[in-house]
Amino acid sequence: MSQLRITARDAVTGPVLEIIGELAYPHAAELTDRLLTTTLRPGQRLVLDLAGMDFCDSSGISALIAARNLAHAARADVALAAVPAHTLRILRVVGLDQIFAVHPDSDAATRP
Repeated sequence: MSQLRITARDAVTGPVLEIIGELAYPHAAELTDRLLTTTLRPGQRLVLDLAGMDFCDSSGISALIAARNLAHAARADVALAAVPAHTLRILRVVGLDQIFAVHPDSDAATRP
């Protein structure tokens, strides 16, 4: 399994976390840990840019749900950007495409 790398940047709408590598067990908890140290204010949008994500298993899906829960606890929004086709299919099958805003890329996700 490849390592997971998470890079952060700020956008006008809020923080953007770029997920690179495999969002899978045993590295998926790294996303949750990173989220706990990410400043998110009410009304902002947390964007998870998945363009560099190679693979996502059930642990990764759980980490995405944790991101949504943390954003909502901060009274913020969450969006997924550049979701790979295989992951988007899984999100659709389990109905998570109904709770995540999905954008074609991070530029679209960070438009006010």
